[in-house]
Amino acid sequence: MKKVISAGIIIFRRTKEGIKFLILYHGGDYWYFPKGKIEAEERSWETALREVEEETGIKPRELKLLRNFKTKEQFTYSRGREKISKIVILFLAETRQPNVRVFHGRHSGYGWFTFKEAKSIMSKFKDSVTILERANAFLQRKRIPSRGVNTTRTNSHVQTGRGASGQSSSGARRRQHSEQKPAPQKQSSLPSRDPV
Repeated sequence: MKKVISAGIIIFRRTKEGIKFLILYHGGDYWYFPKGKIEAEERSWETALREVEEETGIKPRELKLLRNFKTKEQFTYSRGREKISKIVILFLAETRQPNVRVFHGRHSGYGWFTFKEAKSIMSKFKDSVTILERANAFLQRKRIPSRGVNTTRTNSHVQTGRGASGQSSSGARRRQHSEQKPAPQKQSSLPSRDPV
């Protein structure tokens, strides 16, 4: 069985409607956080930051990693006849950057979702929902407040790979569960070594 280890970031932003999570649309019913395979000589947090920039255009300086949060998801799946064991290490970061550029070939779209909305769209993947619940519980314990005033424009549809163009994917739109709006936060706070 092939083993793959990936790393990514659960990205959130504060809005007047509450905390919103960035979820990328992969097609079908699959929505997930930005992530990718750990390269040789890379630490998991370095991979996570690199993948976020590659997949969303959000730069490391536009993220504030929350140092005391690190979790993982482990699952197996089949690709053709090959069985793959996958581990995904996830960090949590805040951004003020509402604009996301999704690159075609990697993802079909994205959305900024409240906790309830994100749980709904990820509901077919119970382990993913558990990860989201851990992140949300951590934020609740930290008492991360909503933003008093939302100065960014919110969109009522899922954004597609053209990012700022605002075009929406009808397939992604059909899969959304209403009330989706976008917006994030900035600043980079990198650990000097891999947090445990």
